[in-house]
Amino acid sequence: MLGSSIITAVLGWGWFMDYIHEAPGGEKFLQASFLLKITFPYLFFITLTAVSGAILNTLGRFAIPAITPCLLNISMIGACVFLSKVFADPNEALAYGVLIGGVLQFLLQIPFLYKLGCLVIPKFSWHSEGVTKIRNLMLPAIFGVSVSQVNLIINTVLASFLSTGAISYLYYSDRLLEFPIGIFAVAIGTVILPALSKVKVNGNEEAYKNTLDWGVKTVLTLGIPAMFGMIMLREPIIRVLFMRGEFSVDAAFHSSLSLIASVLGLWAIMLSRVLIPGFNSRMDIKTPVRYGIITVIANIIFNLILVYPLEYLIFTDNQQPSGYGYIGLALSTALAAFVNVSLLLHGLKQRGFYSITKNTLFFIGKIVLSSIMMSVVLYFVATFILDSIEHAQEATSMEVWSMFNTFESLICLAILIFIGVVGYGVTMLALGVRAKDYRV
Repeated sequence: MLGSSIITAVLGWGWFMDYIHEAPGGEKFLQASFLLKITFPYLFFITLTAVSGAILNTLGRFAIPAITPCLLNISMIGACVFLSKVFADPNEALAYGVLIGGVLQFLLQIPFLYKLGCLVIPKFSWHSEGVTKIRNLMLPAIFGVSVSQVNLIINTVLASFLSTGAISYLYYSDRLLEFPIGIFAVAIGTVILPALSKVKVNGNEEAYKNTLDWGVKTVLTLGIPAMFGMIMLREPIIRVLFMRGEFSVDAAFHSSLSLIASVLGLWAIMLSRVLIPGFNSRMDIKTPVRYGIITVIANIIFNLILVYPLEYLIFTDNQQPSGYGYIGLALSTALAAFVNVSLLLHGLKQRGFYSITKNTLFFIGKIVLSSIMMSVVLYFVATFILDSIEHAQEATSMEVWSMFNTFESLICLAILIFIGVVGYGVTMLALGVRAKDYRV
């Protein structure tokens, strides 16, 4: 908290330079430094929440850790509604909402830890055998599971040098990207790790491979159609969730471009959340870390290759910034995810832990084909809805969606999602996919 200005300067170097040179963007640096002082204690409580959730997960109590993050959302929404008028800067109310959410998340865990007899008085035993083992495993594991977050930090630093709004466009697309990751990938990854560890301890290698194969098929069954669906429905999604107040049609359009680029790597990010436990369950923590370092380097290289051309060459006829460089940042994250998942699959195959069989590849092909069919259906239905609006031919699709009020756009989005789910499910059934295909 004392060093918030230094942290903000490092992560928002472009803002800091504006502040030093008294440029218009300098106020962003001051505001971010102040808000960081308020929100930083959240780390203390979310760390305790993570430890508590891990304990509950190992004991087979998955519901409470899964529900806990909802309290953060409720707290942030409550702060926006009830505290925003108390402060001169509404962002300050939101910052306090984050802090309150951290406290509530931890407090929710305590009764359940107490009921299970796991609520103990903490004491320091830094050199005990168990602590030493966990510490040695944890330090490299932190980086191994944080590749996408590290890439996001790098992208944020680079985006601070781009046109105003770049960081916001990346933020909104990342929030949407994290939605299916948080619901599906994290849940499957959480369940599969203890299952893999159990069959590994029992020495049943066949069951180990079958369990990991189940995770791959399940996460791709959800991840691939989610990617296609979010690309096809990006505009109504952004209209429903964000487009109000100061969030203009132009901001929605730019956010939709960022979403297209970043969501291309959705299935790869989700798949990596399942593959990394394949190493961790065998106490092989260092390999995912090594792959993670390669991925971060690849992300930086992709940034250097993509950001400058998109900012200065492709969308403009002169050397003035076009304002589209953030697309390169989003796309580099997706490409880096492909690098990471490719390395993970190669590493598992090389060690004889797991390899994708022809049957699984054929199964994935059915998922892709079903997702394409779903996209075609969504395209025609969405086009029909937009064409029904007067003067639709004279406006862009994002402008047409802005003509709907929030309730109307919500109904349309719900209908499109329902049609997409039905279309995907029917196609999967027509291709012969059955529930028994997901049995371990």
